[in-house]
Amino acid sequence: MFHRPSPWPGRVLALVCLSSLGSLAMALVAQHYFDVRPCPWCVMQRGVFLLLGIVAGLGWLLGQLLNRARPLQLLSLLLVAVLALAGLAAAVWQHEVAAQSASCNMTFADQVVMALHLDESLPSVFMATAGCNEAAAYRLLGLPYEVWSGLLYLTQALAAVWSLRVLLRQR
Repeated sequence: MFHRPSPWPGRVLALVCLSSLGSLAMALVAQHYFDVRPCPWCVMQRGVFLLLGIVAGLGWLLGQLLNRARPLQLLSLLLVAVLALAGLAAAVWQHEVAAQSASCNMTFADQVVMALHLDESLPSVFMATAGCNEAAAYRLLGLPYEVWSGLLYLTQALAAVWSLRVLLRQR
């Protein structure tokens, strides 16, 4: 008997892609229209959201185009889970540690952004213009931005793990 594969893993990949790119777009609107200046940890999280959007989008697209998409979906969901957990770690670090310091120059986030030359190649997206304690003062509906991004990362990681379980249970 033939079992039709679950559509949920593909849907989760599409939602992760849209939510990641939407989050990046909202950060850019906040920066360029409402003068919410990003710190190095904010910029690093933007990079993670961009990677999540690309990985999830490619996983979804290739899953739609190819008949045997299960291995690609497994790989994409695994990468999404890892990237979302990395983003969650960055958001927690920003909230609990970096936001308490006056300067976050030359921290891990700043070093990664500079090593990849993101601040030079696309400064309107990846240039940090605030210290971490300054960035922590910005709030959306009463919560700091890093809390919102952490919640999104957590949701994405849980959705990816759930979808991995769904795929692994299929035969």
